[in-house]
Amino acid sequence: MGTGDLTGKRVLVTGAAQGLGAGMAQAMAAAGAAVMLSDLRKDAVEQTAAELAATGAEARHVALDVTSDADWAAAVAHTVAELGGLDVLVNNAGVEVTQLLVDTDPDEIRGMLDVNIVGTMLGIKHALRAMRPGGTAGSGGAIINVASVAATIAFPGIAGYSATKSAVDRLTRIAAAESGKLGYGVRVNCVLPGLVATEMGTKLAVETAALGLFSGPEAAVGEVVALTPSGRLGEVADMADAVVFLASDASRFVNGVGLSVDGGMGM
Repeated sequence: MGTGDLTGKRVLVTGAAQGLGAGMAQAMAAAGAAVMLSDLRKDAVEQTAAELAATGAEARHVALDVTSDADWAAAVAHTVAELGGLDVLVNNAGVEVTQLLVDTDPDEIRGMLDVNIVGTMLGIKHALRAMRPGGTAGSGGAIINVASVAATIAFPGIAGYSATKSAVDRLTRIAAAESGKLGYGVRVNCVLPGLVATEMGTKLAVETAALGLFSGPEAAVGEVVALTPSGRLGEVADMADAVVFLASDASRFVNGVGLSVDGGMGM
């Protein structure tokens, strides 16, 4: 039987300077993986990687703008060279725009689409190319995309964000199908996190209240908790543990699924 042991795995995590990405990188390193942390914010991701390496983990860093095809090619090549291969990609980088539909700003929405959808697609592209037979890593592996409970619920103020995360869920399933049909040996899954009190989660509560949807940020958080059978917000560790599971051999026959990690909010 498989466990959550990631010993010997080489992992690339995007959006890893802080929040969920940093927590996922930490959990995977604790499970035995060698981890490449990537982010657009070069100084921040360098510091996070250094802090993780100080604990004894094998952790390195690379700057990556997920909307850039060239950056992706370079980041994957760097990971393979530095870690000796690539077994797991965690496509975590994303942005959130809070707007009422009647106030849609097309430029802001297009920017979010570029990060959340195109960025995810480019990550899948370059990870599959590296992991498939004949690729620079060439021994199969796992891709884990980070969607959101927003893909499964109708929460006001985040229509554009919800649309992008619904797209991530669908991209995941198609990528798994293509990988299987073409014999790549790469499993592709996604997690759908519930609301976590990270910088992004706190921003959402503040901004939905500012739009007049709730009486204040506390009321917005209260609404989320009320909709969650588990009766609390998610924690970074909840999401990180799910990613470790999907990266490990314990999930070896789990493929093309969206794993809800939301306390039942999206059921």
